[in-house]
Amino acid sequence: MQKEAEINALFKLIDDPDEEVFNTIADRLLNYGTPIIPDLEHLWENTLDEATLERIEIMIYKLRLQDLKEAFVEWKSKPDPSLFEGALLVTKFQFPELAIDSLRHQMEKIRRNIWLELNNYLTPLEQANVIRNILFNYYQIKGVEVNYEKPEEFLISAPLQSKKGNAIANTLLYAELCQQLEIQAQFINIPKQCIIAFYASDWDPEELVTNPQEFIQFYVEGTTGNAFSQKDLDQYMIRSNIEPKNSYYKPLSNVKIIKKHLLEFAKCFSSPTLQYKQKDLTDLANLLD
Repeated sequence: MQKEAEINALFKLIDDPDEEVFNTIADRLLNYGTPIIPDLEHLWENTLDEATLERIEIMIYKLRLQDLKEAFVEWKSKPDPSLFEGALLVTKFQFPELAIDSLRHQMEKIRRNIWLELNNYLTPLEQANVIRNILFNYYQIKGVEVNYEKPEEFLISAPLQSKKGNAIANTLLYAELCQQLEIQAQFINIPKQCIIAFYASDWDPEELVTNPQEFIQFYVEGTTGNAFSQKDLDQYMIRSNIEPKNSYYKPLSNVKIIKKHLLEFAKCFSSPTLQYKQKDLTDLANLLD
C-alpha cells in the first residue's frame, strides 16, 4: 500500500512545471522498473496536456531502455550467448511490445524445414543450397538495399514477418540457422559487407592460425544466399580499395555480431529529433565491449 501511495503521489507531480522537480520524480519512478508502465500508459490515456504527455512518453521510454540495458548485460554474461536472442533484444528497442514468442516460433519452423532437407552426405555447398532454397524460394524472403530511413528492415523481425530484410537482417537469420543446425559457417567481418564464410571440416575456431582464409571453402552473401569464391571477394577488395587483413576472415563472436548490428542500426537515427535513440543504441553497443 505504501508503495502504491508513493507511485500515485509521484504521478500527480509529473506535470510540475519545474524541470528539476520532474527529473527528481523521473529518477524515483525509474527505481520501480517496467511494472509501472501499464499505470503510466493509463495516465497517458487520461491526460490532455501535451507537455505532460511528452513527459510520460519519456518516462516509458527510459523504463524500457533501463530494462533493455539489464537484459543485454545478462545476455552477454552467458557462457554461450545466443545470436538469435541478442538480435531479439535489438528488435525490442524499436518494437518493445512485439510478440517475441511468435518470432521464436517462426524461426523454429524455418530451422525444422531446413533440417528435414539435410543429411550427413551433403557437401557444404549443397548445405548452402538447401538453406538458400528454403529461405529465398520456399519462404520467399527478399533482400532489399540498406536504407537508413527504414530502420525496421535492419531487424531480424523483418525477414521473419514481412519476408523482406536488408543485408544485416537476412545475414543474421542465415548465421543463426547455421549455428542451430551445427553447420560450419560463420559471420565474418568484411568491411561494408555482411558475409557468411563456410569453413572446411578441419577448421578449429579456437586455434590461432595465420591465414584463416585458407580454411574457407566459399562465401555466401546473406541478402540472397548466393555463393561466391575467394577470387570474387579478392576482386571486391581491389575495387573498393580495401587492404586485405587476416582478421577479416576470422569468425565474429555472437557478442561482436550484435555490437556491429547495434552500431549499424544506430545510423538510422541521425536526424536531430531522433539522435537520442542513436546515442542510446551506441551506449547499448558499448555495454558489449
